Amino acid sequence: MKSEATTSINEKNPDISVIIVNYKSWKHLEDCLNSLKGIKTDSFSFEVIVVDNCSEDNKLELFTTEFPEFKFLLNSGNFGFSHANNFGASYARGDYFLFLNPDTVINADAISKLFSLAKSNSDYGIVSCSKLRPEGKPEKEIRLFPRIQTLFGFLRVFNNLINKATIAEKYNDNKEIIFPDWVSGSIIFISKKWFLKIDGWNEDYWLYLEDVDLCKRVSKAEGKVALTRNANIIHNHGGASRLNVKTAALTKTEVIISKHVFINLHFNPINKILAQSFLIVFGLLSKFMFAILGIIFFFIPKLYVHLLLFLNLVGYYINALIKCTWLSKRAPNYSK
Repeated sequence: MKSEATTSINEKNPDISVIIVNYKSWKHLEDCLNSLKGIKTDSFSFEVIVVDNCSEDNKLELFTTEFPEFKFLLNSGNFGFSHANNFGASYARGDYFLFLNPDTVINADAISKLFSLAKSNSDYGIVSCSKLRPEGKPEKEIRLFPRIQTLFGFLRVFNNLINKATIAEKYNDNKEIIFPDWVSGSIIFISKKWFLKIDGWNEDYWLYLEDVDLCKRVSKAEGKVALTRNANIIHNHGGASRLNVKTAALTKTEVIISKHVFINLHFNPINKILAQSFLIVFGLLSKFMFAILGIIFFFIPKLYVHLLLFLNLVGYYINALIKCTWLSKRAPNYSK
């Protein structure tokens, strides 16, 4: 795989390597890089590595000129979020990695607190912080690992009602640091030691649930996933994953595919069979109903997406039977 580094490397190794994966999210990326460019502090040193997943829109060269202090890597294809993060990490020189989405705006205070928290707690495998929408609304903090009882929306509602008291205590508003099952991949702070210990990002995934899997493997390795409420960043959720009807259908399909991959990797044998079967039957039946509406009202984009989604799923399940794999065709590990 051919790739290209377009900026120079400083001699002294930094404390932190900030790794950003971009795919046609240039406007958001510009805001993100400007926020990093404006950081002046003696609390830590850092480098910035941007991996462009082959956007093929001739904008990468413009950014390398605008931000010469940062390193830009051109991937030879869009091999997914996990692959690009691992690719960026292979060039990183810091003892700590900060994986950051291009649609975020960050500040020195947030990075400093994440750095301090990770350094002073070696059992914290992953550290994250609060995220705010541009209008100031906080993103959700309650994040539970996929289980049979949390696999679908209506089951999650029932599960949350049953475990209301436990969840309320775990995510108590008075706690400065909480320990969710997983944190969003939009901002993940991890030491190089922990990153190597869990073998980095899992390239069985092409898109979605990579962050859940990363946190799950930290948990299995007896590490903690911590989120500090004493720091926050801005998250302009939704970069470039849904540019049109076909792309929307593709990304919705990949969400379901990634659930199958996660179940296959992390559920016990009995629950694995039940969950996979349930996901297939419920998914196809529910999507078939919406697909009929998509045929009738094909001129309404939101409904037409469901038709394409259903066809994508049928194709995926046929391929899964033939190839005996749950992986997406787009996943880097699919052909291995």
